[in-house]
Amino acid sequence: MDPCPFVRITVGNLALKIPVATRPARSVVHPSSSPCFCKIKLKNFPLQTAVVTCITPDANNQCPDGHPQTVAATFHLSKADVDRFVSRSIFSGKPHLKISIYTGRRGTTCGVNSDRLLGKVTVPLDLGGTESRTCVFHNGWITVGKATSKGSLAQFHLNVKAEPDPRFVFQFDGEPECSPQVFQIQGKIRQPVFTCKFSFRTAGDRNHRTRSLHSESSSSRRWLSSFGSDRERPGKERKGWSVTVHDLSGSPVAAASMVTPFVASPGSDRVSRSNPGAWLILRPGDGIWKPWGRLEAWRERGSSDGLGYRFELIPDTTGGGIVVSESTLSSSKGGKFVIDLGGGAASPAGSPRGSGDFGYGLWPYKGFVMCASVEGEGKCSKPGVEVSVQHVNCTEDAAAYVALAAAVDLSMDACRLFSQRLRKELSEDPDLIG
Repeated sequence: MDPCPFVRITVGNLALKIPVATRPARSVVHPSSSPCFCKIKLKNFPLQTAVVTCITPDANNQCPDGHPQTVAATFHLSKADVDRFVSRSIFSGKPHLKISIYTGRRGTTCGVNSDRLLGKVTVPLDLGGTESRTCVFHNGWITVGKATSKGSLAQFHLNVKAEPDPRFVFQFDGEPECSPQVFQIQGKIRQPVFTCKFSFRTAGDRNHRTRSLHSESSSSRRWLSSFGSDRERPGKERKGWSVTVHDLSGSPVAAASMVTPFVASPGSDRVSRSNPGAWLILRPGDGIWKPWGRLEAWRERGSSDGLGYRFELIPDTTGGGIVVSESTLSSSKGGKFVIDLGGGAASPAGSPRGSGDFGYGLWPYKGFVMCASVEGEGKCSKPGVEVSVQHVNCTEDAAAYVALAAAVDLSMDACRLFSQRLRKELSEDPDLIG
């Protein structure tokens, strides 16, 4: 089945030139001391915020130095989104990307906003045909704001483009703990491609951090045990959950196994960031399960009170994992787990943090990788999964992302306050629920 068309709009290469006065003045911004940022808005999409680099006015009117490919914001459009924008443009003109540029720091100081609006930029977007070709809407400098006493204007540099970003789309037909089928979606067509099997590891299995696809491998068990905790933990805990993804022939093609129990921190009924639970995402190889990624999850404190998570790739060679996604999901509303290697985009959906070049070549692509929808606590969750086609070369590739999506969804339950009860499917012994 063919992938679904998507379009990725990127805003990048942001820079600002502001006239500098010979003497300090409250009405003039000095790039060396005044931070700048912008707010980027596309209709029906969440507002995004990005830092803007200030450069000296005598610099060449070229692309900003140092970071020629820096991405400040991204918007992901499905075919339905594109069609809606195109049909609307017939009657009301092209859709627009609106950027408001501010000087000063974000937020308030003593209840007073410390930023000042410098100017606004509007870029029209002609999205027709962007599902199949790259289109640059703007690349260069634009004058913004009001002229100074000497007639000089501030200049704002940006690059706005749209490019095809086709994806495979999958949908769970039920909650992961109910062992559902997984369908591939293409338009109105739903085709079953995987089945999920939820299970518990028994006490006798607890030291078996991996299984052979057909028989046990003691060497792989010893090696893989380093990713989990084998000791018994006192107090409340949720442990032993596992999801195995099978193809339609019944062969296992990926798995998610809870290798570190989700344990309430001392004197609390929540899983803390300092002692998170963890899943191992496994793929078959050479007749045994091999680790592909590790997902940690915990319950955030404070006003956010959400599900915190960190996902890292596990390289085939020795060495630590490479963090590619770290963020927080609302416990009440849910949200989207996202892996987007877009070069530091300020995405509200959860861009990776501190990922460097994302594995020094271990992952050869950048841009969007995958996202998975997660419902809030107490809501029926049937995760949807989107995976970029450039990251799927075989069935096992797609299955690994499906297993990861199941682990993220189940982490919402694993991190529920221990004062709350879980549904019966998540415990072998009803007396141990919650």
